[in-house]
Amino acid sequence: MTSRERILTALSHREPDRIPVDLSGHRSSGIAAIAYARLRDHLGFPKRPIRVYDPVQQLAIVDEDVLQRFGVDCIELGRAFALEDRWWAEWTLPDGTPCLMPAWCRPEKVDGEWAIRSPTGRVIARMPEGVLYFEQAYYPFAEADDLDRIQELFDEGMWTGVKSPPGPVAAGPDGPQLLTEGARRLRQQTDRAILGLFGGNLLEMGQFFYRNDNFLLLLAANPRRAHEFLDRVIQIHLANLDRFLAAVGPFIDIIVFGDDLGMQGGPQVSPRMYREFFQPREHLMWQRVKERAPHLNIQLHCCGGVRELLPGLIEAGLEAINPVQITCRGMDPAGLKRDFGAQLTFWGGGCDTREMLSKGTPAQIREHVRRLIGLWRPGGGYVFQQVHNILADVPPANVVAMFDAVLEA
Repeated sequence: MTSRERILTALSHREPDRIPVDLSGHRSSGIAAIAYARLRDHLGFPKRPIRVYDPVQQLAIVDEDVLQRFGVDCIELGRAFALEDRWWAEWTLPDGTPCLMPAWCRPEKVDGEWAIRSPTGRVIARMPEGVLYFEQAYYPFAEADDLDRIQELFDEGMWTGVKSPPGPVAAGPDGPQLLTEGARRLRQQTDRAILGLFGGNLLEMGQFFYRNDNFLLLLAANPRRAHEFLDRVIQIHLANLDRFLAAVGPFIDIIVFGDDLGMQGGPQVSPRMYREFFQPREHLMWQRVKERAPHLNIQLHCCGGVRELLPGLIEAGLEAINPVQITCRGMDPAGLKRDFGAQLTFWGGGCDTREMLSKGTPAQIREHVRRLIGLWRPGGGYVFQQVHNILADVPPANVVAMFDAVLEA
């Protein structure tokens, strides 16, 4: 099978010729730039500039030689953009490794900390010394909201304002045409399945604007205002979705939405609250996808323990979920596969990153991955990725052991 055929076969709940593999196909299946530099050295691959496409999490663009070494079957649409040197600026990772950051959001030192500014000059993200990623520093609605300003304030929040490629490459009046040209070019160049990252966050959008505590209080104490906020947000999302699908829909295979609905101990919201506030709006977006681009598979990035929410997500139209955080309450792989495997593709859950990948031995990791694949594989509906990103402290030998275990399965 080609890589695209392998992925699409798994998504159709049939077993492909081998387990499909994802590494950096979306933001939560990637690798920290620090770990990536060490991995390249460990593999004996030539030195290349380390390009950090996600400044917040400091994730690296994975080069073709590494993708081939690990048999990776998918690629993110953003790899078609910001290819010229002018889009990149020199920076240094926290461990001293030189790298290249997107020129449009290069971090700078402010009061002894690394910071990223919005276009208005406001500090929206900070990274103190000794820390390996940025955290949000400004919440537009933390003190008071103004629903008429949601659209203009997107650039004032870290997760909505710090953009990965294509970023400004496809901004302006020629943006749709440039998006289409880049997506078409990538489609012609690769037989990997192409993931288009859209977002469409709902719960998280409230947390980005109000701050986590404030938005959860708003949902519980002032549901009418929460609905008003989410109504404004969904209209913005639907308009953006129409433009996105018109520009790139024919050239991608999977559209990735995002909303971290879970925590280590279970969902952030009850199933009742999920069905009141979020399910109807997700259904609107996912129905729009099927109307405009019925060939696309709908995937949701959703961290945490969300077992109780899965029936509602499936009813809303969800077809695949990542990263399948198997260490959370309720996220036992055998139970998930038994109860939801006929309806959902599990894109992830292939190796615990919290304990095993960082602290285990290569032999332990191989056995761990083989055991999990044995649970996930039967009947298709599975794509391998580790549970979220490969963090900076992961030994390169462990990364190799993980992917080799998949290729040998």
